[in-house]
Amino acid sequence: MSAEQGFDLTGRVAVVTGSGQGIGRAVALRLAAWGATVVGLDREAPERTTTAVEAAGGRGEHHLCDMGDVEQVRSVFSTVADSHGSIDILVNNAARGSHTLPADLTPAELAAVLRVNVGGYFAAAQAAHAVMSRQLQGGSIVNVSSIAGSSALGRGNFAYSISKAAVDQMTRELAVEWALDGVRVTAVAPSQVRTEGFAPLLRDPRLDHGAVGDRMLRGVPLGRLAEPDEVAAVVHFLASDAAAFVTGVVVPVDGGNLALNAGGTVGGPSIRERGPA
Repeated sequence: MSAEQGFDLTGRVAVVTGSGQGIGRAVALRLAAWGATVVGLDREAPERTTTAVEAAGGRGEHHLCDMGDVEQVRSVFSTVADSHGSIDILVNNAARGSHTLPADLTPAELAAVLRVNVGGYFAAAQAAHAVMSRQLQGGSIVNVSSIAGSSALGRGNFAYSISKAAVDQMTRELAVEWALDGVRVTAVAPSQVRTEGFAPLLRDPRLDHGAVGDRMLRGVPLGRLAEPDEVAAVVHFLASDAAAFVTGVVVPVDGGNLALNAGGTVGGPSIRERGPA
């Protein structure tokens, strides 16, 4: 199998949740560019997926879907399977954010975050598995997690972070449970990504007095935010046959963020340059 054949998605049906903007939109465009028929799910303006995909010369459709509504999720996946006859790829991307300090977090807000970020991911994965496990070629599920699932961020990310930690473990458990069904389950864990929804946080006066962007960049050895297309490229790899023997992993797309010790120095002088202590 050539490198290009490994990445080719011609004839595959890919469902992308939260496809209207940001990472989801970039993933939809990437998969379509490599031949997949993309089905975008979004609770607001899902038609943006189809418009973008078709403008780029790909094939797409969209469905209005609230990923926090389990019955709605199941219904949409049933419709997609009946319409296309298969579901080959699921990219779980839709998520609900939260920036409430733990002391102020209400049970209702916590439940709402977990309902979408954990319950919605699992409902979609379960519905996709029901189709994929009957297919000769199986299928691939890629969960969009976050470095917040591996390392604490503070700044009121409590609900979001524990939801992403759950996504990481969901990825591993489902990979083991569904391996013999021919369904691979993997995840990507981006650091902060330059999306439409993230930009306002960089100017939020509640977060490090408006200087949170500088703090974030000090923790990224590559010295910049991630771009949606860079996350989409890794999702594409994990979804494709190029990753046929890859399952149960959470792949950081973080510019080295998780590799950097909080007390470390990026690009500092070596011991040899400093001389004797």
